[in-house]
Amino acid sequence: MAKILSVSARAGMAHLIEPVSRALLRLGVTPNAVTVAGTIGVVFGSVFFGTRGHFIIGGIVVTLFCFTDLIDGTMARLREGPNGRFGALLDSSMDRIADAAIFGVLVYWFGKEGDWLTATVALVCLVASMIVSYVKARAEGLGFECNVGIVERPERLIGIGIGALSTAFGVMWGMQVVLWTLAILSIVTAGQRMRHVYRLDQAALREPVA
Repeated sequence: MAKILSVSARAGMAHLIEPVSRALLRLGVTPNAVTVAGTIGVVFGSVFFGTRGHFIIGGIVVTLFCFTDLIDGTMARLREGPNGRFGALLDSSMDRIADAAIFGVLVYWFGKEGDWLTATVALVCLVASMIVSYVKARAEGLGFECNVGIVERPERLIGIGIGALSTAFGVMWGMQVVLWTLAILSIVTAGQRMRHVYRLDQAALREPVA
């Protein structure tokens, strides 16, 4: 199934990100530094603003720093010379920290407000997002391509941003709707990836041995 963000939309975003990436490289900034800085920004925006219920400001800060997830990869691609594999590990690890901060704060906030149903849904989003990422990493470690699923990290972050900014227009239930949607679609995505790898594995078993 196609992802929510189309390939053309991602390509259009790349045209905006590439000049920024080139400028940072000229200044001597490394992709790993951008990765860490972006994670710190997301955690700060999530914890500082989220725990106070300032979803609008928090959503803006988190969304802005999430663009570093596109910048660091572009920088690694544009940088001259060989790129080690540590950057990929660092990027994946920082992504998990950022996701935990975002959804963890939402669990805390709705729990503090007494909305335990939404807090539980936010916890489901957190766990499901980790499973989605783990299935892909584990599948690729086993030698299977696993770039499938309707919701990946960019879709999750954009969804949270929409939910946060909706409060600016008085739609106070916007975040709840986003969390329910992400929880369902993340579980579906995990299932899609499991089914995809199962089919690849079965197809490999049916291939004649040379």
